[in-house]
Amino acid sequence: MISRRDFLQASMAASAMVGASGFGNWSKLAAQQALTQDQLLQFDTFGNVSLVHITDIHAQLKPIYFREPEINLGVGDNKGAVPHITGAEFRKLYGIEDGSPSHYALTYNDFSALAQTYGKMGGMDRVATVVNAIRAERPDALLLDGGDTWHGSYTCYHTEGQDVVNVMNALKPDAMTFHWEFTLGQDRVRELVDGLPYAALGQNIFDAMWDEPAAEFKPYQFFERGGVKIAVIGQAFPYMPIANPGWMFPDYSFGIRDEHMQQMVDEVRAQGAECVVCLSHNGFDVDKKMASVVSGIDVILTGHTHDALPEPVLVGDTILIASGSNGKFVSRVDLDIQNGRMMGFRHKLIPIFSDVIEPDAEIAALIDEQRAPYEAELTEVIGQTDGLLYRRGNFNGSWDDLICDALMSEREADIAMSPGVRWGPSILPGQDITREDIWNVTSMTYGRAYRTEMTGEFIHTILEDVGDNLFNPDPYYQQGGDMVRIGGMGYRIDITKPQGSRITDMTLLSTGEAIDPAKTYVVAGWASVNEGTEGPQIWDVVENHIRNQGTVTVTPNTSVEVVGA
Repeated sequence: MISRRDFLQASMAASAMVGASGFGNWSKLAAQQALTQDQLLQFDTFGNVSLVHITDIHAQLKPIYFREPEINLGVGDNKGAVPHITGAEFRKLYGIEDGSPSHYALTYNDFSALAQTYGKMGGMDRVATVVNAIRAERPDALLLDGGDTWHGSYTCYHTEGQDVVNVMNALKPDAMTFHWEFTLGQDRVRELVDGLPYAALGQNIFDAMWDEPAAEFKPYQFFERGGVKIAVIGQAFPYMPIANPGWMFPDYSFGIRDEHMQQMVDEVRAQGAECVVCLSHNGFDVDKKMASVVSGIDVILTGHTHDALPEPVLVGDTILIASGSNGKFVSRVDLDIQNGRMMGFRHKLIPIFSDVIEPDAEIAALIDEQRAPYEAELTEVIGQTDGLLYRRGNFNGSWDDLICDALMSEREADIAMSPGVRWGPSILPGQDITREDIWNVTSMTYGRAYRTEMTGEFIHTILEDVGDNLFNPDPYYQQGGDMVRIGGMGYRIDITKPQGSRITDMTLLSTGEAIDPAKTYVVAGWASVNEGTEGPQIWDVVENHIRNQGTVTVTPNTSVEVVGA
């Protein structure tokens, strides 16, 4: 008799074959110049439950270019495992042809050239078209938003998230969870959550004073779909006060709280849940570990680390789904739930090629309405770029190198620091840089550009702390984004070493001299989590720099030597 695990493994293999054949078909279609909306949306409806997942939109309502990472290193048990495979290795693993649409959508190689062929991706009006098509086939499909939604653009900043909320409300999701939303400040978050027509979930969002679940956020929500009782449990980003300013949301505490998660799973099962879905913003490796610790979760819809995987990952009996970022993809997962047990699944990562998928007219009009008051400011051309500007990868990104150049130039600093955040669209060589483009990589409610003095020893401590957040072999201690970007200084990092001994050979690039632990250096940076940080806003610093340059040239950054990858 076939076991449940064997059945799930067989379903996994079937999903893999569907995914691989679908990507191969894209290549043929591209060669025939016949990439169609019908092909992108094609799906053999399966089972009795459909989940639709979007995450990490970062307020990108319009189509964008977004280059996937060149470097995405895994450590410990995750070394060499997905999603820590990029480029040609990634394409080989999934059977993706070079030059195909999936090559462009999912990997970084030849990005600028392929972008000319396949165009921009995303746009919430195109996402709406995909969601509506799924709902036409499966009217009771669950649409779930993994968070990092109300953050990351000029209009989102100036409307305190209202523009994105208005668009998402029109999309009619069933539930969402949270991360960067809290940087709007706790009062604004409460105001927006109070008006949502769908569930605001976070089993790990607690009242900081009383150490009990916060009343404004439900730990879970029940749905009856396809004759199945489904429980969706929310998991907000667990490291909010570490990665973001705790003074902006002092009434709340977070954490992984996997013991409480187990209690919630047991609780919903006791109430008759036949399918348990975790809508998570933990990040992929954290969710992978949580799936091995917490029993009884059928599906984890993972977010935060922006990974886009064309096949699910199975951890025990739990399926992990990673749906990318910036509106580039929508995941559809069909489940066969019988007598309270998941008997199989079918999955597709749907790429949102904005030149192929017809925009939904209602959502398109609504997006334009949100942007109309700011159109002149958004579209003003500040300069041009002669190379690809991108942000994404464990270390260097040319957008962040440009930001560091701006900080050193405008703030007269020896060294610059830019946070290793993952959000921010790309700009192709030869393109204009508009004010909107600058805000897409700098929009933040704590964006003051500080100028201060730091000893070499303190700079080393900062790099070691951030490095441990990224390369601690235990995923539960990976509490930040990517590595802090450094301008004006080079260093060597051995990712296999323990904290305190990863960073060596720190060098001041302007002189070639070794950084002296006892010497003081002028450092400019932004996104300090400290309250009361003074200085101009980072978007003004970057805009002034680009205006002065006219056409910006970012020299390839070779100042970081990575060992142990």
